[in-house]
Amino acid sequence: MSLTAELLKAFELQLDSLELIPSKGGVFEVSLNDELIFSKKALGRHAHPGEVREAIEGKIKTEE
Repeated sequence: MSLTAELLKAFELQLDSLELIPSKGGVFEVSLNDELIFSKKALGRHAHPGEVREAIEGKIKTEE
Protein backbone atom coordinates (compact mmCIF):
# COMPACT_ATOMS: atom_id res chain seq x y z
CA MET A 1 0.00 0.00 0.00
CA SER A 2 1.36 3.43 -0.85
CA LEU A 3 1.93 5.98 1.90
CA THR A 4 -0.82 8.16 0.45
CA ALA A 5 -3.33 5.29 0.50
CA GLU A 6 -2.27 4.33 4.03
CA LEU A 7 -2.80 7.88 5.31
CA LEU A 8 -6.13 8.32 3.57
CA LYS A 9 -7.39 5.00 4.94
CA ALA A 10 -6.18 5.69 8.49
CA PHE A 11 -7.36 9.29 8.71
CA GLU A 12 -10.23 9.59 6.24
CA LEU A 13 -12.62 10.88 8.91
CA GLN A 14 -10.09 13.31 10.41
CA LEU A 15 -8.54 14.86 7.31
CA ASP A 16 -9.86 17.92 5.59
CA SER A 17 -7.07 17.68 3.03
CA LEU A 18 -3.83 15.92 2.20
CA GLU A 19 -1.25 17.73 0.11
CA LEU A 20 1.76 16.15 -1.55
CA ILE A 21 4.44 18.62 -2.60
CA PRO A 22 7.16 17.32 -4.93
CA SER A 23 10.74 18.25 -4.15
CA LYS A 24 14.22 17.55 -5.47
CA GLY A 25 17.31 15.86 -4.17
CA GLY A 26 15.63 12.95 -2.39
CA VAL A 27 14.08 15.13 0.30
CA PHE A 28 10.99 13.57 1.88
CA GLU A 29 9.42 15.44 4.76
CA VAL A 30 6.04 15.15 6.42
CA SER A 31 4.49 18.02 8.34
CA LEU A 32 1.26 18.22 10.29
CA ASN A 33 -0.14 21.68 11.01
CA ASP A 34 3.19 23.21 9.94
CA GLU A 35 5.18 21.02 12.37
CA LEU A 36 7.78 18.66 10.89
CA ILE A 37 7.09 15.11 12.09
CA PHE A 38 9.28 13.07 9.72
CA SER A 39 12.34 14.01 7.70
CA LYS A 40 14.24 11.58 5.48
CA LYS A 41 16.91 14.24 5.11
CA ALA A 42 17.42 14.62 8.87
CA LEU A 43 17.34 10.87 9.58
CA GLY A 44 19.28 9.84 6.47
CA ARG A 45 16.84 7.03 5.70
CA HIS A 46 13.41 6.24 4.29
CA ALA A 47 10.44 5.84 6.61
CA HIS A 48 9.79 2.35 7.88
CA PRO A 49 6.36 0.87 7.05
CA GLY A 50 3.76 2.53 9.28
CA GLU A 51 6.26 5.03 10.73
CA VAL A 52 4.70 8.16 9.22
CA ARG A 53 1.17 7.03 10.13
CA GLU A 54 2.29 6.34 13.72
CA ALA A 55 3.95 9.76 13.95
CA ILE A 56 0.74 11.42 12.78
CA GLU A 57 -1.34 9.37 15.25
CA GLY A 58 0.99 10.39 18.08
CA LYS A 59 0.77 14.05 17.13
CA ILE A 60 -3.02 13.95 16.88
CA LYS A 61 -3.29 12.32 20.35
CA THR A 62 -1.08 14.97 21.95
CA GLU A 63 -3.25 17.73 20.46
CA GLU A 64 -6.52 16.31 21.81
